[in-house]
Amino acid sequence: MLKFQLLGAIGASSERGELQVSGTLQSSLLAALLVAEGSPVSRDALIDEMWGSEPPDAVENAVQAHVSRLRRKLAALEDDPDRSRLITQHVGYRLVLDEGSLDVTVFMEEYERIKSTGSSPDGTAREIRHVLKMWRGPIYGGTAVGQSCQAAAARFEETRLALLELLFDCDLENFEHRRIIPELQTLLVEHPYNERFRQQLMVALYRCGRQTDALNVYRELHGKLSEELGLSPSPVMRDYERAVLEQDPCLHVKSTVQRGAASHRGERHLMPAGR
Repeated sequence: MLKFQLLGAIGASSERGELQVSGTLQSSLLAALLVAEGSPVSRDALIDEMWGSEPPDAVENAVQAHVSRLRRKLAALEDDPDRSRLITQHVGYRLVLDEGSLDVTVFMEEYERIKSTGSSPDGTAREIRHVLKMWRGPIYGGTAVGQSCQAAAARFEETRLALLELLFDCDLENFEHRRIIPELQTLLVEHPYNERFRQQLMVALYRCGRQTDALNVYRELHGKLSEELGLSPSPVMRDYERAVLEQDPCLHVKSTVQRGAASHRGERHLMPAGR
């Protein structure tokens, strides 16, 4: 079966070999077709994805040439070389995908399955770590892509972060607090406004006897929000600071601090655009 990748370098592979994608335009074309997940993509949409606001002269001919080149490369990887999965339609083009052949579709489906499965924290953590291995690098391998692909990438990244939040909740329930401290610290460099990661790090540090370090995690966020955005941490975040200051016993047995009857999950993020 021909399999396609977006979670890392854009590509495709089968038992016959790997797709050699040459240049940004070919990569952008393949990415735009893949994020459509089998639905047609209009020529105008492909033009926007590949060239943005500066298309070349005779751009429709250029699109057709790039599609033909990609079609030939994909055919060389098929068991039946006469089969064309890149189909020309009246509105544009459609890339036919076999079930389970696109990594990001499998990734998103696994997230939904894990979220709805009532496994033990230990079992859930193992499943999440296995699924996260599908993420082999930056989405699209860092290739510059159009707005449609950028929007899809933001959705995929949000799912990855949600999986990580769930993973660290499970690890805290399994008393693996020492293990997750460096992972959370690394993630907060990339996502400094993610409150859930900060809450989980505060709990992990507190359980290791590092009360001052746990409080500094809160104070660092407070400083960043105040100086850079003119905002304050959420009430839920302040509850975590209060729990650490008061040495609340629940921090040793739970991964969350409750606000009365309301859970922290009602305010998962305080995150501006372009985090």
